[in-house]
Amino acid sequence: MITSFIIAGIIYVTILIFLARRTRLKEKTTSNYLLAGGNLGMLLGLFTTAATIFSAFTVIGMPDFFRIHGIGSWIFLAVADAMLVYLLIRVGMVIRSRARSLDYQGMAGLLANAYGYKFVGLIAFVGVVIFLVPYISVQIKGVSTFLSAAFPEALPHWGWKTIIVAIMIVYSEVGGLRAIMYNDTLQGIVLFIVIWVIGLNCISEFGSVAGMFQRVESLNADLLSVPGPNGLFTVQFYVISAISIAILPFTQPQISTRIIIMKSNSALRRMAIGLGVFAVLVILPTMFMGMYGAILYSDVPRDEFIGHVLLYDQAPAIAALGLIGLIAAAISTSDSQIFALGTELRSLLSSSDKEALATTRIFIAVFGIAALVFSILSIEHLVSLALTSFSGTALLAPLILTGLLSKKKPGLLIPIATILALVIFILSLMNFIPGRFGTVDIRMILFASLAIVTGIEIIRLKTQP
Repeated sequence: MITSFIIAGIIYVTILIFLARRTRLKEKTTSNYLLAGGNLGMLLGLFTTAATIFSAFTVIGMPDFFRIHGIGSWIFLAVADAMLVYLLIRVGMVIRSRARSLDYQGMAGLLANAYGYKFVGLIAFVGVVIFLVPYISVQIKGVSTFLSAAFPEALPHWGWKTIIVAIMIVYSEVGGLRAIMYNDTLQGIVLFIVIWVIGLNCISEFGSVAGMFQRVESLNADLLSVPGPNGLFTVQFYVISAISIAILPFTQPQISTRIIIMKSNSALRRMAIGLGVFAVLVILPTMFMGMYGAILYSDVPRDEFIGHVLLYDQAPAIAALGLIGLIAAAISTSDSQIFALGTELRSLLSSSDKEALATTRIFIAVFGIAALVFSILSIEHLVSLALTSFSGTALLAPLILTGLLSKKKPGLLIPIATILALVIFILSLMNFIPGRFGTVDIRMILFASLAIVTGIEIIRLKTQP
């Protein structure tokens, strides 16, 4: 496999570097470097957004999720993705128009302008840093683990991690957002092909999809129903998951930036529909991989199962392609998130365009290095922050949506409530306060509380002369 991997890896990295140089805009302005000139077409928008959302978790986490908890996860994914597409079309168009009319530089800066207080933008910026940097570090750690397993004598874990981060930083610095989006398109296509090749190989082991499910039913029928063998799929789980996923386009800056720089509302609409179709097609083979694991590797740890399904049970060429797909998935998400953090910081700076751009490029490297350090340290609480990244950034939704959709300047009620919600949630992850009160998950309480606070603020704004 090592020969196939080296050949595929060299080809892959060469294409990344070529695209970074080919697609960069000669005029180094903030708009060109950080926002790709603000003219994103439907196809490029679709693939770069899809690659940003579907990370290494798609390749590693989802098959294991299906293996352990069963196909009930398909229900919440289908519903949540449908909600995401609907909100992306209805709310995304409004936010896109509002942001473009205000000379969008980043979500944090936009919120500072909308509320009239710079610290509101800082709340959004700090919130995404807290949850995205650990998420990036876990992506890097997961990929390096499998590279080390595949080539145990080649490099230590930290060596693989350093190479991955170096690749991300170099082509991000060279080409800016446009290069990242073209690379995302390549990575999204690679991920799609890899995951379907492996998924179909898993089906072939049992002759057909029906044969596979018959084997699953004979071994553990609970995998084919809700709430699943471990009772995970409760109403609370579905509500929390659906909210966290559906509002991703507005709470995670790497996605919201792509929405805002779409060249037209019609392009945004077509991109959203395409994203929903892509989501279904890219998640489906992970279910096949999960059912394959439920039959053959039901009692082994996750890493051993993924090692078999991606590497040891595949032909050498397919295994090498699987590793490239895993790397592509991690890089396409991580580089976009690192770059988005730099964009958010830029939007809060009041210096000249040239100085702000230079500072942003420095901090893009800083955020990448921070993710590398955290991936090496692998602190338990960082893992908790990463695993709950979507829920954590979802707490910013009332702050963001109220600020961007309101025609009047909102008050400080929602920003203060958001700070409290973030602090409480983080304390619960660190086990300083309970994560559940009775049978109610703390996220349900926080989402409900923020919804009430938002309702109060909306009523106040409507009655305000």
